[in-house]
This record gives sequence, structure tokens and C-alpha cells, in this order.
Amino acid sequence: QVQLVESGGGLVQPGGSLRLSCAASGTIFSIVAMGWYRQAPGKQRELVATINSGHSVVYADSVKGRFTISRDNAKNTVYLQMNSLKPEDTAVYSCNVRAYTDYRTWQDYWGQGTQVTVSS
Repeated sequence: QVQLVESGGGLVQPGGSLRLSCAASGTIFSIVAMGWYRQAPGKQRELVATINSGHSVVYADSVKGRFTISRDNAKNTVYLQMNSLKPEDTAVYSCNVRAYTDYRTWQDYWGQGTQVTVSS
């Protein structure tokens, strides 16, 4: 129905940068919001950043000033630019999309996740 494909994860040294991408495809009537969540081993999944159709954004306090979320509506793609990465940013990052599949039906969709590891 709606598929999400994430890319851009990997291994990076502290202070480095990564750019995550998430492209949505399938039966999409419209996208309300897109965002990124992360989950580290032994931790609960937490919101990293979200962006809605009006380009309003919400960031977790832990990433403010370091991460930037953006959205390309024409490509149904959301990006997360991650700068000044810290070891505590290590986690599986998952893309979330809230989308309508017709004029009245919406649902949250999740990507399979991409691993981000920040280590020397």
C-alpha cells in the first residue's frame, strides 16, 4: 500500500555527519507528516524530528542545533541531516509517514530502519 525506503545510515566518527533519506511510494493520496524516530539498545523508541505539510518542525531536545529535517513534497521524501554526531546518537533510525491512501483514510507507516553508529 505505502512503502518506505530509508537510506544513508552507516558508521561515522564522533563529530561527523550523515544524511538520512526516506522515500515514500505506493498508493498515496496525500502525506500529512513525515518524521524520524530512533531506538537504541535497551532504550525506548523516541522522536527525533518531524515535519508536517506546512513545513512546521519538531525536534527532540537532544538533537536541536545539530539535526535538520527537511521535506521534498514532489519526491515524497524526507531527509535528516545529522551533524556533530555523538556516540549517544547511535541507534536504529526509522522513518515514519502519516499518509492518506484516499480522501478520508489515513494511517502511519514505518520503514524498516537504518543503523547509525557513531564510534571511534
